[in-house]
Amino acid sequence: MKRLKCVVAYDGTDYSGFQVQPEQVTVQGTIEAALQRITGETIQIAGSGRTDAGVHAQGQVFHFDTHSAIPLAKWRFVLNNQLPDSIVILSVEEAHPDFHARFDVVRKQYRYCIDNGAVPELFRHRYADHYRHPLDVKRMQEAARYLIGEHDFTSFCSAKTFVEDKVRTIYELNVLREGDLIWIICEGNGFLYNMVRIIAGTLIEVGEGKRDPHDFARILAARDREQAGKTAAAKGLTMWKVLYE
Repeated sequence: MKRLKCVVAYDGTDYSGFQVQPEQVTVQGTIEAALQRITGETIQIAGSGRTDAGVHAQGQVFHFDTHSAIPLAKWRFVLNNQLPDSIVILSVEEAHPDFHARFDVVRKQYRYCIDNGAVPELFRHRYADHYRHPLDVKRMQEAARYLIGEHDFTSFCSAKTFVEDKVRTIYELNVLREGDLIWIICEGNGFLYNMVRIIAGTLIEVGEGKRDPHDFARILAARDREQAGKTAAAKGLTMWKVLYE
């Protein structure tokens, strides 16, 4: 028995999220079906986290255990050969038997992409939320600073979140413009349900002038989901990378 650690990228548009769900097409379910075809084993993979329906990944991590004698150097090719074009295994390496893709995570980075052009960019529309009204990136960055550090993020998570401890630490929250694209880069020790998308939606309102940057301090202190802005569209969000010790 050996434990393999994989890094995977995927276009989440046509999936009901990463985690297996009954009667739904998911990334995890698609990978596990491929592994069964390859090895003949019933394998359950463990991911570094979940992504919602329509959310993408550039550097999601998962691990699995197998008795297969397939050489390590061939695993990436064999897996990609059995997966649809929307899921790509970037790397495969043997991990310590105690390694866990979820519980050993130190940091995660998400990036939210906004297409701020007058018309949608055709070849970006699956991966960016188009918002045609001008957005002031300087104001958005000013607001973002209020969320850096350890805080209770109740105001910035879905009301459907049943996790009791809503304290998380954000190490980096930057808003950058590249032409018509605006990137919201968020790195932290963990994230609540819809947290990054709600932060993005509220920052958009600041950028448009509907909110003042200083409102973020009040919203954070309120611990009330109704005080924050809308939940931004899923397609603009990508799990960018996962960091371990």
